[in-house]
Amino acid sequence: MKRFFAFFLLTFALVLGIASCNPSTSGGGGGDIAVASKGFTEQDILSELLAQQIEATTNLKVQRLRFTSALVTHQAITAGKIDAYVEYTGTAFTVILKQKAINDPKEVYQRLKEAYAQQFNLEVMESLGFENTFAMIIRGEDASRYNIKTLSEAAQYTPQWRGGFGYEFIEREDGFPGLSKSYGLRFAKSPRIMDLGLIYRAILQKQVDMINGNSTDGQISRLGLVVLKDDRQYFPPYQATPIVRKETLQKYPEVRKAIAQLGGRISASEMRQLNYLVEGELRDVKEVVSEFRKAKGFASRQDVKLARNFITDAANEGSVGLTDH
Repeated sequence: MKRFFAFFLLTFALVLGIASCNPSTSGGGGGDIAVASKGFTEQDILSELLAQQIEATTNLKVQRLRFTSALVTHQAITAGKIDAYVEYTGTAFTVILKQKAINDPKEVYQRLKEAYAQQFNLEVMESLGFENTFAMIIRGEDASRYNIKTLSEAAQYTPQWRGGFGYEFIEREDGFPGLSKSYGLRFAKSPRIMDLGLIYRAILQKQVDMINGNSTDGQISRLGLVVLKDDRQYFPPYQATPIVRKETLQKYPEVRKAIAQLGGRISASEMRQLNYLVEGELRDVKEVVSEFRKAKGFASRQDVKLARNFITDAANEGSVGLTDH
């Protein structure tokens, strides 16, 4: 029995050793390159969007991988196990680079871009167009009744309201304590500490009037809720931004063009709807992303081929004034 157990351990160790020595940047040979998700619905959608965009506009095959956190995914890309994923600028800046939070989105992006290039040889590409940050949320009917769009405007009504927030948001200095000081938020009673799984039900049933959530939560659209604008930029920016290995971009220049087409093309409301379709209607991620790409008119491989043929034909015929962007 002891010999069997020793043999089992030796075999297991060999298997691990072989797996850890795999040099493939595609994470196991499932494609030319690998794209990853950090392990939750929005990330699964964005990962699939990158994958479909690359496959639709290039001849590359993309492997999809799923991890569990920002740190694990970052370790995977720096180790060459994956080639690209979507990160949030505030997370990268504070969690990966361990820098103190900054509220200026442009400064965070620029410092992140420089640091990632120097320290990790990673390219921080243009934001997809939205951010997933902390959000203060009220009912749509209240937003319409009082004509409220911002947190500053809401502050004059909160003395008549009751807040309902998650425990972490209540306790963190960069959560409710700092937010209430920044905007002068005062409620009729001390905010209720609530389980995040029940918080949307509470505002719908009018047990509370303002809650905290994430700006791209699918429930926001489904329940007719409104995210108040953080007009004093209290929360740090969390722009959704593709991160790509520079080695991958050098090897496959077409990947840069493919991902660049997504820059600035997704709004927070669109991301909320995509999240809802997957979480609320239990739709397949690949199907949802495919329909979204068609609706947005993102280029396909056929479109790229036709455009190239047109330019080539025009050049052969001696046309002038054509430029290849």
